[in-house]
Amino acid sequence: MTVAAGTGAARASWAPPALRTGRMEAGLRALELTVRRRLDGLLQGNHLGLVPGPGTEPGEARPYEPGDDVRRMDWAVTARMGGPHIRDTVADRELETWLAVDLSPSLDFGTAECDKRELAVAASAAIAHLTRGGGNRVGAVVNTGADTMRLPARGGLAHARGLIRRIAELPRAAEGTRGDLAAMLEQLRRPPRRRGLIAVVSDFLGPGGDGEMFEWERPLRALSARHDLLAVEVLDPRDLELPDVGTVVLADPETGRQKEVATTRLLRREFAAAAAAHRDEVAAALRRTGAGHLVLRTDSDWVADVVRFVLARKRRWSGGV
Repeated sequence: MTVAAGTGAARASWAPPALRTGRMEAGLRALELTVRRRLDGLLQGNHLGLVPGPGTEPGEARPYEPGDDVRRMDWAVTARMGGPHIRDTVADRELETWLAVDLSPSLDFGTAECDKRELAVAASAAIAHLTRGGGNRVGAVVNTGADTMRLPARGGLAHARGLIRRIAELPRAAEGTRGDLAAMLEQLRRPPRRRGLIAVVSDFLGPGGDGEMFEWERPLRALSARHDLLAVEVLDPRDLELPDVGTVVLADPETGRQKEVATTRLLRREFAAAAAAHRDEVAAALRRTGAGHLVLRTDSDWVADVVRFVLARKRRWSGGV
């Protein structure tokens, strides 16, 4: 559900540039500068990557040595040889990244520095920047609920720029259109693709939870058998709590249903509890699929959040805490 809110605060310097009709080209140029300058500047020589340097293709097994990552232990060889063995991985010199970008009507909403759709485009630009180069390729499947657009995986800066532009320019679906994240993920499963990175950008709102499996959980689990997964959850403060604004109209943009309510203290408390429970269930479901989970908010410094996430993943790969 969404709730209308007034806008009066100036846009913070870290906010994604407005990607709306009439300002699209300028907004995309500003977004590219933000992503490239700030990510490069903040990471300062760290490996710009969302997956570890060695690829995921299995290589030779060898005896375990102190300092080796125990997560690469080959238990079958260990049992057969009578001593601990690990399996090296063959360096994968080319990475294929696929963006699965959810631009359904629930993302056409924002009450802070930008709307969730703009933040989803910004996250897609950051992932394209972090994974392109060195012969890597990036492609995308984008769904608005009304339309699905597929952009083939190719390499090069010109292709990355064009891909982000096509995502940003995709027309918004009419209110009352329901997105289908599960169907979009199924399109990435067939035909099977070479091993790579699948990055899903969505607010993960929709049916599921309360003890039931989310519709998108099964196809995401299937993708995890072959690919590294990254889930980018895009949130607005009003997804998590209601303001004390008296009587307000709540609207579900994907069904068109509306309800007028008084934002009493009890309602705000119940709304916050239900929203927190749903987010916890989404996080648990993503953990079950094996996906990395990055949360970006329209009221936070999203670039700094991306940097912290990348550095934390790098520490885990290197065996750090």
